[in-house]
Amino acid sequence: MSGTDPRSEAIEQLRILRRGTVSIISEEELLGKLERSLSEGRPLVVKLGVDPSRPDIHLGHSVPLRKLRQFQDLGHEAVLVIGDFTARIGDPSGASETRPMLSKEEVMANAETYTRQAKKILDPERTRIVFNGSWFEKMGFEKVLDLSSKYTVARMLERDDFSKRFREGRPITITEFIYPLLQGYDSVELGADVEIGGTDQLFNLLVGRDLQREYGQEPQVVMTLPLLVGLDGKEKMSKSLGNYVAVEDPPDEMFGKLMSIPDDIMLDYMRLLLDAADEEITEAEEGLRDGTIHPRDLKARIAERIVAMYHGEDSAKAAAERFDRIFRMGEIPKDVELITIPPEKAPEGIAEIEDILVAAGLVRSRSEAKRLILQGAIEVDGRKVENRSYTIDITKERTLRVGKKRFVRILRG
Repeated sequence: MSGTDPRSEAIEQLRILRRGTVSIISEEELLGKLERSLSEGRPLVVKLGVDPSRPDIHLGHSVPLRKLRQFQDLGHEAVLVIGDFTARIGDPSGASETRPMLSKEEVMANAETYTRQAKKILDPERTRIVFNGSWFEKMGFEKVLDLSSKYTVARMLERDDFSKRFREGRPITITEFIYPLLQGYDSVELGADVEIGGTDQLFNLLVGRDLQREYGQEPQVVMTLPLLVGLDGKEKMSKSLGNYVAVEDPPDEMFGKLMSIPDDIMLDYMRLLLDAADEEITEAEEGLRDGTIHPRDLKARIAERIVAMYHGEDSAKAAAERFDRIFRMGEIPKDVELITIPPEKAPEGIAEIEDILVAAGLVRSRSEAKRLILQGAIEVDGRKVENRSYTIDITKERTLRVGKKRFVRILRG
């Protein structure tokens, strides 16, 4: 991190780091921290906090992890905070009701898988991994009361999800009020210079700034990133919605899932998952507009590059070729039957895969559908269905494979 002109180098780092962000609070503070870091030869402490409430990382999680890696590549210290303590409470962000609390054993099992997968994105040799239970489990009640005194109920109720639940008379537990304080206190404990998070984390990140001031520290810069839309093109990528791509999905499955994304979110995937240059995105936009680039070809390029990031170029190329053979070169029969689903079976065009299989007459019961899903015998547009609660949008035509050889096309009637 040396340079003859720290100001110029700091400006260049800010230019790189700004890309793909929604907000930086504030850019002026970040520039000052970068310049001071370069002048003094002290890397910034950049924090990303994650609660391992589930074991797997999907591509939505990779967005902030990739930004943390960007800080690493610029010479700063990346700190991944595993919320082994806070995950037991559950982050209330975006919640319409109190989340169930997890056991310590569940959290630690998830954390082990999570940290292994995170190292597919971060440089494992330069990543500092800490568990916030290491300080919270030692915190006495007096210190908890002191921390609680730093924030008011009125300020907590400024948070949209809390204020909505309060107006509607739905319960908010005291532990949910404490959660943002705990996440914010992580920044105090680490002396964080920067904290990264999704846009849904903005309130929690700002609490960290406030608490650092209360404890006599320079407030951290807050950097928010977009939430990646899932494969359905509508909701945030989520395992519970079945619209996700896991970073440990096999190459063929990952490629097939990515080929199913709606055309209108392709460019977002380029921006958020590939760090594509502005010129490349502009070229893709213009090509799609004037017809010189076919949406399917661009999608295939994006899918192959993403698969290569997690499985290597050879595996990505092989997955692309296999997908081509099956879906472009005729391994699917050309006279595939079209089955229309009655509107009442999918009132908004979306239904669970088990219900679609039953409504289409492809299985006799939901229990048979469940068995086929658990056997890995159901595919939608080339990607295996693994989750029984997987939802399928049939407002546009979908190709289903049932077993090894049966293909059908599904569309809402």
